[in-house]
Amino acid sequence: MTDDASTQWVGTAGPRFAQRPAHRRWLLGQAMGLLDFFQHGSFNPAGGFFPLDDRGIPFPAAGAGGVVRQIHDTTRTVHCFAIAHLLGLPGADRMIDHGMEFLWRRHRDGAHGGYFWGVNDGTATDPKKQAYGHAFVLLAASSAKVVGHPDADRLLADVTEILRARFWDAAAGATTEEYAADWSPLGDYRGQNSNMHLTEALMAAYEATGEKSYLKMAESIAALIIGRHAREQGWRVAEHFTGDWQVDRDYQGDPTFRPAGTTPGHALEWSRLLVQLWELGDRKHDWLIDAAKSLFLKTVEIGWAPDTGGFYYTLDWQDRPARSDRFWWPCAEGIGAGAVLGAVDPDPRYEEWYRRIWGFAMNHLIDHRNGGWFPELDSALKPVNRVFQGKPDLYHALQACLIPLLPPDGSITRGLLGGLPATDA
Repeated sequence: MTDDASTQWVGTAGPRFAQRPAHRRWLLGQAMGLLDFFQHGSFNPAGGFFPLDDRGIPFPAAGAGGVVRQIHDTTRTVHCFAIAHLLGLPGADRMIDHGMEFLWRRHRDGAHGGYFWGVNDGTATDPKKQAYGHAFVLLAASSAKVVGHPDADRLLADVTEILRARFWDAAAGATTEEYAADWSPLGDYRGQNSNMHLTEALMAAYEATGEKSYLKMAESIAALIIGRHAREQGWRVAEHFTGDWQVDRDYQGDPTFRPAGTTPGHALEWSRLLVQLWELGDRKHDWLIDAAKSLFLKTVEIGWAPDTGGFYYTLDWQDRPARSDRFWWPCAEGIGAGAVLGAVDPDPRYEEWYRRIWGFAMNHLIDHRNGGWFPELDSALKPVNRVFQGKPDLYHALQACLIPLLPPDGSITRGLLGGLPATDA
């Protein structure tokens, strides 16, 4: 045993967990349980999807217009049920079709183009056009194309044109951030979170279409956010930037999408994405895999809570906990990063952390009574609802379950096209 409680003992004997048939069956079972939890309760007959409470029951509408649907929820659900379709889940097609229809008919701004952040049954409740949301529209369209949805090409062409014409800053090699409904700019803030998810979506679009311009855009973003800025910050991922792409350490944003300081979960997410980007580029850019390893190892050093385990949500610039609650998604991203790094590098630290993080998730984050994962825990590891309510997300937990089952050279949808090995059935 080591002296540091943050690396409490986990068994590391034998082959990697991801190579063991029993673990692989367990992962698949967890994935199917998550899909079952979200599939029936979230379907909103009025269009789109309901947000779910702790038990998987839809939250009631706050007003006459029905519940508000935010675009990242709609698009992530389409993406996840495209994955479910590839797994062979009956009824997944209905979820994809329902979400695609709602994206085109309700989220899409027929007057000015682009996609509203928030809508209800009849109107846009938040008409802003955000790069973060448009990144997920591109992901949903790409995943829908992989499974052959008839409207995928239409959505893919539309959002690609919007991204290139309205959001893409060719001089910086990254995306701008947000606009009003009529495309007037809303400040000069630049953020890494939207660019990170756009990198994920661009890789998915490249896989779905073979169009190399998507891959080049993804490589450009990674070079700016990670190759330049994270490297300069000692492999800490800066979240917030000024209009000329200088790190803004004093920025104070909202705790959900723009928290102050650094966010360990995003460094872990980037670590996974960089492995995929390295592989999709035929391993030509070695700095990508080197950066993936550096980000992962630095983050588990400074971001893991030494007393109880779990990743702090945010750190200040001296690596001290700023928001000490433990959210579910950093652990999900740490699992994915540990899995892909362990698949391409025999360094036992990746497998050790993969097992440690899954152990924490199993013991504290998975809701074994009601289903799904608790979104946030306090410093005593008790579930709380401070930033998130209910069970807000299928996307992160589902991907944590499936990434270890697949080769590290592409997305989940690409990996599942050929089917899982028979031993996983």
